[in-house]
Amino acid sequence: VNRMADELKKHLIQVISRVQGLQAIVFADRDGVPLIKAATDEAPDHALRPGFLATVGMAMSQGNKLGLGKCNKMISSYGNYQVVSFNRHPVTITIVASSSANTGMILNLEEELNTVSQTLRSVVEVS
Repeated sequence: VNRMADELKKHLIQVISRVQGLQAIVFADRDGVPLIKAATDEAPDHALRPGFLATVGMAMSQGNKLGLGKCNKMISSYGNYQVVSFNRHPVTITIVASSSANTGMILNLEEELNTVSQTLRSVVEVS
């Protein structure tokens, strides 16, 4: 399992290096517990903590409660950062980037990252 986690983390670091301004990629369960993450030194610590990650998941679930249907992705913009999240129940993919990073390029990572979430989904569903 550790070897698989190391390989996944290495892959995520490569993904981060391909998109200018990308600072972190975190795969978390519905409680915000990080399953695997990779981050640069510029990534804000608070965005990598379970409390923040759980809040992202809860925000994504609110659309369904409002009758809007299932939220598949969410883009949030803050002063210096942007957060892009993909809902791959029971796994949430959270990407943190600088506000100047190309959001379209981040959104284009969805399919590539989905393969990682499918691997992690089996781990989450078993536990």
